[in-house]
Amino acid sequence: MRLILLSVFLFITLFAQEDVFTVVDPDLPTIEESFIDENLTEPGERVKVLYLSYEDIPKRIVAGEMFPVTIRTLSTTDDYGQINYNFSNEVDLRVLNKLPYRIEDGKYFYDTFYFIASSNQSRLPDIEAYIEPNPYKKYETTVLKGKKLNVIALNPKKNFSNIIADYFALVEFKTTNFDDDHNIIVFVAEAQRCDLAQMKFKNVFKQGVESMTESLEDSRVTYFVVVDKKLETFKFSYFNLQQNRFNNISIPIVVEDDKVVTQTDLKPKDQSKERIKLIVAVCVTLVLLVLIVWSKKYLYSIILIFPIAYMVFLSMPSKELCIKRGSDIYLLPVSNGTIFETTPEVIHLQQEGKTKGFVKVKLKNNKIGWVKNENICKY
Repeated sequence: MRLILLSVFLFITLFAQEDVFTVVDPDLPTIEESFIDENLTEPGERVKVLYLSYEDIPKRIVAGEMFPVTIRTLSTTDDYGQINYNFSNEVDLRVLNKLPYRIEDGKYFYDTFYFIASSNQSRLPDIEAYIEPNPYKKYETTVLKGKKLNVIALNPKKNFSNIIADYFALVEFKTTNFDDDHNIIVFVAEAQRCDLAQMKFKNVFKQGVESMTESLEDSRVTYFVVVDKKLETFKFSYFNLQQNRFNNISIPIVVEDDKVVTQTDLKPKDQSKERIKLIVAVCVTLVLLVLIVWSKKYLYSIILIFPIAYMVFLSMPSKELCIKRGSDIYLLPVSNGTIFETTPEVIHLQQEGKTKGFVKVKLKNNKIGWVKNENICKY
């Protein structure tokens, strides 16, 4: 009897131990599965390897200011070609560069973008970062949500030029006749962190850009304004971001009737005028004549030929030119300059001067302009 009971006990014990080793919870990972890398996913599922955050955002922005925003991007993989960005959902904001200025620091990328905000509702765009190329589409894109900006509007003076800059200065300037009622001022200006394309003046007859070199940091522009002849000084203001104030710029209007007005020769100079030359020649002639009469050495009167010939040369009327039909009349002798008139037919005009590739002419309405040499009739 004892032997039977012992056999039954051993059978029950062995059966219970078998259940322990054979029953497995299907929700628990196996030993092999517990060692799988956490970045491995099911086929077709993409992995997040880019992480974005704002590194630097200006605390206050002036409406119209060119400002930078720096994004810090972390990449957890080296298996990629390039990190690219897309922008969306910006509000009252202009994006100036889609390709960032990049500084690399290990796995971190500090990418800087430039923007211009136009109102107090301005908001940074949502920035989507993605890896390219992305073989088998295994990396997912990452989105950094945009932020609302603290934008303030200026209360500018009446002579505000729309220029907002860290630095703005005139390099050179020049004033010449435009017509009987107006003068034309041409100036070259340099600026830092400024959108020079927004330059605009009030109360001028005509204005425009002759040439411009733009970059996100340093810019340069050649600009012209046509103003009333009664104006003695052309004044305007701009907002200096570094000094946080409006600064004034003044251009004294001293009209020069020299023959050449170009982008490389705009600085005012004390050039001799035709009238002064004529007066000097007359004075020299009179002095020589008095000396000859006083000394009674009339043989020396031959010397008078030179100043007299020079006076005749200065007194000669301007050369008349034939201008082809459909010729453009430029404000300045610049190939891509401003055209203010086109000849409707073949016309004849007085030549006032010339420079490389251009002839200065006086129109029938007394306006001064420039015509390309190729538009001069040839006989």
